Parts: sequence; C-alpha cells; structure tokens
Amino acid sequence: MEKIKLIEQEYTKKEIPKFNVGDTVKVLVKIPEGTDKVRLHPFEGVVIAKEGTGTRQNFTMRKVSYGEGIERVFPLYSPNIERIEIIRSGKVKRAKLYYLRGKVGKHATKIESREEKA
Repeated sequence: MEKIKLIEQEYTKKEIPKFNVGDTVKVLVKIPEGTDKVRLHPFEGVVIAKEGTGTRQNFTMRKVSYGEGIERVFPLYSPNIERIEIIRSGKVKRAKLYYLRGKVGKHATKIESREEKA
C-alpha cells in the first residue's frame, strides 16, 4: 500500500486551488490541433460533484450553453488540464448538486455566495 502512495505523490505535485461543490470554476483544457499545436479551451461552470481520492479524484461540472445543459467530468490531476481558476465561491448544503439538472435560466447557475450572505 505504501508503494502506491509513493507513486501517487509524483502525480499529485501539480498545484491545484482548493474548490468545493457549488463553486463556479473555469478550467482551461489543452486541445491538440495538428501534430505539434495545442490550444487552450475554457470550460466555465458550476461544480456539481466531487468524488474519489488521491490521483483518482474527479469533479463534475455543469454549464448551460444556448439553452442546453452540458456536463463534463474532469480528472483532477489530468495532464490535459492547464489550470483551474475559481470565479465565484458558492455556499451549498449538499455534496451533490444533481438537482440543478432540472433548473432553467439563472436558477441553474446562481448559487448564493458566502460573501453575499454576510
């Protein structure tokens, strides 16, 4: 078991900001174009779930684009993620925000911030 932890320590050295479920986050993903070109594509949305531990940690994001809901699962320590930026912190009472799938408009993206409540 200790050997697995030693191997995982190499891959978890990537500097990642602390974010929780309910936060609005922008993830810049590397997309290959051709043989040697790579461009960064932003995916901005609300984190609706986090799961796993260590290098197997994933988070699910949701955004509404042109009236259509899009969900995407990202491995936290993926080499395809350039960086993660926290746009807004949200205060939620649940670990999984799957109820946002049924919401439309601002109700689907507006999660009350910790600072706005104070």
